[in-house]
Amino acid sequence: MAMLSIIRRWHLREHVSLRKIAERLNISRNTVRRYLRNQDLVPQYAKRKSPSKLDGFAATLSQWLAREQSRSRKQRKTLKHLHYELTALGFTGSYDRVAAFSRRWQEEQRERERTASKGTYVPLRFAPGEAFQFDWSEDSALINGQRVKLQVAHFKLSYSRAFFLRAYLQQTHEMLFDAHYHAFIAWGGIPRRGIYDNMKTAVDKVRPGKLRDINARFIAMTSHYLFDPEFCNPASGWEKGQIEKNVQDSRHRLWQRAPAVRSLAELNDWLADQCVLLWQQVNHPEQAQTLWQVWSEERAHLMPVGQAFDGYVEHTKRVSPTCLVTFERNRYSVPASFANRPITLKVYPERLVFLAEGQIIAEHERVFTRGHGVPGTVIYDWRHYLAVLQRKPGALRNGAPFSELPEAFKNLQSRLLKHPGGDREIVEILALVLLHDEQAVLTAVELALEMGAPSKQTVLNLLSRLLEGHRPEPLQGPLAIHLSLEPRANVDRYDDLRASAHKEYHHAA
Repeated sequence: MAMLSIIRRWHLREHVSLRKIAERLNISRNTVRRYLRNQDLVPQYAKRKSPSKLDGFAATLSQWLAREQSRSRKQRKTLKHLHYELTALGFTGSYDRVAAFSRRWQEEQRERERTASKGTYVPLRFAPGEAFQFDWSEDSALINGQRVKLQVAHFKLSYSRAFFLRAYLQQTHEMLFDAHYHAFIAWGGIPRRGIYDNMKTAVDKVRPGKLRDINARFIAMTSHYLFDPEFCNPASGWEKGQIEKNVQDSRHRLWQRAPAVRSLAELNDWLADQCVLLWQQVNHPEQAQTLWQVWSEERAHLMPVGQAFDGYVEHTKRVSPTCLVTFERNRYSVPASFANRPITLKVYPERLVFLAEGQIIAEHERVFTRGHGVPGTVIYDWRHYLAVLQRKPGALRNGAPFSELPEAFKNLQSRLLKHPGGDREIVEILALVLLHDEQAVLTAVELALEMGAPSKQTVLNLLSRLLEGHRPEPLQGPLAIHLSLEPRANVDRYDDLRASAHKEYHHAA
C-alpha cells in the first residue's frame, strides 16, 4: 500500500512521468500503469522459499502421515520413528524439520475439512410421517415477577416443518419424556423415526460410527411410542439442520415477545397456542402452502399416540428420623410409620411420588431450588405426623409441620389449650382425620366453634350427625288391615290332635 501511495502522489500531484517513476522504484512501467489503473491493488510478493533437505522426501512423508492418521491411536508411529525411517532412506535433516512439516500438514488437513464441512451439504428430503428432529435450547422468561432461565425442548416434523416448544427448569429424563408426549399430542400422531444429538439423557456412551450405548429409560420410552431413535455424528449439527434453525427462529418469533406469566404452566400453554398460530402463518420453504396445510396432509401418515409413557425417574431414599426425604436439596415429609426406613421415590416433572411396600404413601408438588448456596425448602404435610403426635401431644405447640393447620383447627387449639388436658384433647380431634373425611371433621369443628362449646364430645356428636346424613322418613302403613280369608275359631281340632297322638303312642308301645 505504501508503494501505491507513492506512485499516485508522484504521478497525480507532482506529474512525474511513468518512465521516471519506474526508474526511481526499479520496476517496469507496466507495473506502474497497473497500480494507477487498479487503485485498490495490494502488492503481492512471492513467498521466499529456501531449499530444504526435506524437499525430496515431502511426498513420502505426506503419505506416511496420512497412513498413520487412519490408524488407531495406539498403533500410530511417532514422529521420531518416522524421522528414523526417513534417515534410512537417505534423509540427512534434523527431527525439527520433520516435526515442522507434520504441523503444517495437519493444519492443512484441518482447514480442508473445515472448508468441506462449511461449504458443502447434501439436500435432505423426508417422506410424510417419516421423522422428527429434537434439540434443547436455553432461554429465559419473566415468571411471577422474576427472570427465570429455562431449558426449552424443540421438536420439528421433518416433512411438514410443524414445530413445537415446551419449557422446563431442567434437562432431565422426566422432562424429556414429558416433552415428547406433549409434542405428539400437538401433532396428533407420532413419526416413525426421531433424530437427536448425543445428549446425556439419551446416550450413555458414543461408540465408533453410528453405534451408541442408549440409556435404558430412553429406549423404554421409544419402545413405548414405537419410533426408532437415530443419533447424529458428534459435532455435526448440520445433520439435523431443521431443528437447529428452529432454535434460532424461535428467539425472534416467540421469546422476544414472550409475556410475563404467573407460572411455568401458563407459559407452556402460551407457547403451545403460539406454535399452532405460527403454523397457519409461516409458509413451507419447499411447497406453496402454509405449515398448517402441509401438516394436515402429513397427519394421516403419523402413528396414533395412545397412552402416555410413565416417564418417571426412580430413586431409593432413606427416611430420616424426622420423617423427611431429601431430594435436590429440598426435604419432603412422609408418614411417620416409615421413619428410618428405605422407600422408593418416583420423580415426575411437576410432582414427587413416594412408595413403600408397593403402595403410594405420600405425594408432593415438586419444588425447584435455584442457584448454588441457596438453602433448600422443607415441605411438610401435618397429617404425616399425627401418629407421633398421639404419643407426644406436647409437640403440637411448637411443631413445625403444624404451622400449616387449617384456620379452624388453629382456633380450636387456642381455645382448648387454655384448659388442663387441652393438648391431649385437640390431638384426639386431629386424629379423627385418619379415620374420617378431613372436610367433614373440619366442618364439625367449625360448627362447634359457632355453638360456643368447643370440645371433643361436641365435635364427635356433630361429626356423627354429618356422617349419618338425612334419616329416611318412616313408612306409613294403612290404618286398618283386612284379611281376605277370616280364620275360624274351632277348638275341636285340638281334641282331634290329642286323640291321634294317643293312638300313635300305644301303637308304638
